[in-house]
Amino acid sequence: MSRLRVVHTSAFRYAGPVLASYNEARMSPRSDARQTVVASRLDVMPQTWTSGWTDYWGTSVTAFEVLAPHEGLLLTAEHVVEVAGQPDPVHVLGWEELRGAGVRDRWAEFLSPTRTTAVPDEVVDLARDAAAGLDPHEAGQAVSLALRAELEYVPGVTTVHTPAVDAWRARTGVCQDVSHLTVGALQALGLPARYVSGYLHPTGGTGDEASTGESHAWVEWWTGAWYGYDPTNRMAAGEHHVAIGRGRSYDDVPPLRGIYAGTATQDLTVTVRITREDEAAVGR
Repeated sequence: MSRLRVVHTSAFRYAGPVLASYNEARMSPRSDARQTVVASRLDVMPQTWTSGWTDYWGTSVTAFEVLAPHEGLLLTAEHVVEVAGQPDPVHVLGWEELRGAGVRDRWAEFLSPTRTTAVPDEVVDLARDAAAGLDPHEAGQAVSLALRAELEYVPGVTTVHTPAVDAWRARTGVCQDVSHLTVGALQALGLPARYVSGYLHPTGGTGDEASTGESHAWVEWWTGAWYGYDPTNRMAAGEHHVAIGRGRSYDDVPPLRGIYAGTATQDLTVTVRITREDEAAVGR
């Protein structure tokens, strides 16, 4: 188990005064079977009221509005999270069970592709070849590795809204693209799959030194229980991964979504700093 302190800062600078803005932030983790939130706060400047709830997908949402004229917006999210690894599943449902009506009805939304996760036929063929002869859990890993082998990691060539099919044609992209492709491919095989957003701590960082981390994306598939896997880095989601939101694709879990009245031009600067705190501080 590791204890991670995450400080995520998003600074918006507008070209001119904004009269008002109305926003939803998805920047706060929730406790689950793999992670425990020790402390969490989200500060907004200019100061404003906030209201929180959990959305349909189970992600923590903070809503806020700024009704005074402003030329910038600063959000600082700081969290301390204890994160554990995850064992391989003890019981894995078979393909016939996963394709049964009960599973289809329960996880219909995680079996249906979206605009950004729909994959072309050649990706489906690749997934079928990779999964041949394997149980569903083994297939999830094999498909993830097969797709990652075909995609070169190149920052800046796509956006978070780029459809998976476009990233596939270019054979380039980042974690969001690899995750969108993997979700779509697994769903095409009949394996419930979803997109996960969060943070990744550099695996080389230790002690109380702050590292430049990153917002990250990975996937989870369901074979009787949800299992997280990071296809970009070819590893299970574990002690270096802090989950923030889950959904069908990035569109369900953007860090900030809103509207504002004023000039349409804005600059955004994002920094993520992650500290792995001394293991002695972690309760045992």
